[in-house]
Amino acid sequence: MTGALVTSPPVVMAPRSDGFEVVWGVSRLCRGWVEWESDDGSRGTASGDAFGMVPQGARVLRVRVEGLPHGSCLRVRTVTEAVDASSPRHESAWKSVRTLDGSSEDARFAVWNDTHQRDDTLRALHEATPEVDVLVWNGDLCNDWTDPAEFTTTVLNPAGLDVSDGRPLAVVVGNHDVRGTWAYQLEDFVATPEGRPFTAFRIGPVACVVLHTGEDKPDAHPTFEGRVAFEPLRAEQARWLREVTARPEIADAPYRVVFCHIPLRWIDETVVDYDADGYDWFSRMSRDAWHDALVGWGAQIVVSGHTHYQTSLPATEEFPYAQLISGGPDADTASDEAAAWIDGEASADELVLTMRDLAGEVLHEVRLPPLA
Repeated sequence: MTGALVTSPPVVMAPRSDGFEVVWGVSRLCRGWVEWESDDGSRGTASGDAFGMVPQGARVLRVRVEGLPHGSCLRVRTVTEAVDASSPRHESAWKSVRTLDGSSEDARFAVWNDTHQRDDTLRALHEATPEVDVLVWNGDLCNDWTDPAEFTTTVLNPAGLDVSDGRPLAVVVGNHDVRGTWAYQLEDFVATPEGRPFTAFRIGPVACVVLHTGEDKPDAHPTFEGRVAFEPLRAEQARWLREVTARPEIADAPYRVVFCHIPLRWIDETVVDYDADGYDWFSRMSRDAWHDALVGWGAQIVVSGHTHYQTSLPATEEFPYAQLISGGPDADTASDEAAAWIDGEASADELVLTMRDLAGEVLHEVRLPPLA
């Protein structure tokens, strides 16, 4: 066979305190593994899946690396071999990775959203965003999945970039990411720590909760043609939220941040008429399911996208968590749907979330004190 054996860089996703997952694209049936080297001189290979097989696939390979100390600095590379031996084996370049460290005194994260397969916007975001502990890609990576070949070019090698270089990815599923004939295959290309589209992790003093807000209309809406079941998923997340926020590393964090694609609050909460082509600007269904658990935990801010408009809503007595909503897909800073990104920096004194446009202008800044 002709053509490149490997079709993307090794993408580091689902960062954890004890490891991460590496995902990469291939052009035909292959097997692969991950080799790693630590700053302390130790080395290892991750080469098995959950069923005792060497990871194999015809479009994508995934390898979970685990059992590492928190805050470990590593170099990793992937090794790929065609099963039919039609091509020489491929060894990727080495790249640096650091496992999450919940004991660190500081933390830094970045947030993208609503990139919608816009190469110009992705290149500008990639250029603007520094190395961080975690890059949260907060939904609507795509428009919809009408061509399965686009999973690799959208998730693993967008605009030909290695977006996880120096920034392990936490992918949040948006409403457009669950649209299209092939949307059910997204989970093959997106790794999460527990294999579910919601998770929680700690980076330094910041506890992060990732939630899946589902679609912007009820499950029974005719446009979904019976393909979605987000109402039970929201209920499952409500139960999970009470469990995960009781874990010591999440319950005791000085700063408490929620990431979800569709906002839980909006500037106009008029009831939507779905029969008249209405859709949710904020997810009332998600808020109804999760609000009490978030308030009980002490969530300080919800960070979202979806609306394509930059908005900052302060906490209120009714909603004691602030809502920060970043921008849209356009690289043109003069556009009404201009892209923006969020830079989060935490220290012992405060957590600062700064939203900037692609020219570097500050659009919103939120400062949060540590919780007692």
